[in-house]
Amino acid sequence: MAFKTVEITNDTGLHTRPGNEFVTVAKTFESKIEVENEAGKKVKGTSLLKLLSLGIKKGTNVTVHAEGTDADVAVEKLTDLLANLRD
Repeated sequence: MAFKTVEITNDTGLHTRPGNEFVTVAKTFESKIEVENEAGKKVKGTSLLKLLSLGIKKGTNVTVHAEGTDADVAVEKLTDLLANLRD
């Protein structure tokens, strides 16, 4: 299992457009992907609706968890995507 925490710096946080991009990338990995908010709520990283339910805003720290054969690569790619969100 791999995980990494990143702060959201995008002014509008994680909304539909970047959330959809995250889900699309997450689905390319074999590993099970989960995203956790600061309150400790974990959701499936391949579900846009679940991801949006976390209410991720600017300044929020989120942790990406991955379990599987490509977990390390998945976590690096997905946290990089979150750290560099653009509208």
